[in-house]
Amino acid sequence: MAWDWQVFCKETTTGDIIAGCFGKGGDQTYLNWIFSAWGWTLTVSLCALVVALLTGLLVGTLRTLPNSPWLVRIGHAWVELFRNIPLLVQLFLWYFVVPGIFPSFKDVPSIVLVILALGLFTSARVAEQVRAGIQALPRGQRYAGMAMGFSTFQTYRFVLLPMALRIVIPPLTSESMNIVKNSSVAFAVSIAELTFFARQSGEETSAPVEMYLAVTVLYAISAFAINRIMRVIEKKSQVPGFVAAGGMGGH
Repeated sequence: MAWDWQVFCKETTTGDIIAGCFGKGGDQTYLNWIFSAWGWTLTVSLCALVVALLTGLLVGTLRTLPNSPWLVRIGHAWVELFRNIPLLVQLFLWYFVVPGIFPSFKDVPSIVLVILALGLFTSARVAEQVRAGIQALPRGQRYAGMAMGFSTFQTYRFVLLPMALRIVIPPLTSESMNIVKNSSVAFAVSIAELTFFARQSGEETSAPVEMYLAVTVLYAISAFAINRIMRVIEKKSQVPGFVAAGGMGGH
């Protein structure tokens, strides 16, 4: 099978080969397009990750609050709701249903709706990791905070969460990599990210193999970069004695 990698040097409207493979002015090659699509993928992924971490941190903490059964139930309901509805269905709910119920959402850009759908879907998984991290800590940590006169909020802020977040970095690494892969659902609402590019350009150029292989490489590079970054953060913030969320060394 002959590979036609020169297809990336073709101009997207005329199909003419452009020297250097990068278009200038109004011209755009498929190489320009794939890097633009990669940028959209990373933008959606990073913004959704921020939403997932902030929301997951809040929900995961609620699920461990003592003497607050209603808040715990709300946290459980959140996790079960967003974890058990397929991501694509959630995206369509945000894109088609929510604007119908709340007309103000009709003016919200599609990319924002995708970020919300992906971020809240992932927040349920992050909340599980945060809950597990807090519950993995010895009870003495909570008692120590109470003995020092801390309120519940202060105990979580200064004692429990700093420790819990450090020991859940390994599972959060997996969630961070998954969010890049799951960002591919954005193609369903015509966000020009990598999967959309592969599908559209493959049809236009009759070279789907080359397009999908290139997209696969960029997804792999993105996931590998996240893995390396999180590994560095994990090593710098590792809690002595803890080997993973849910256990301590020496037990």
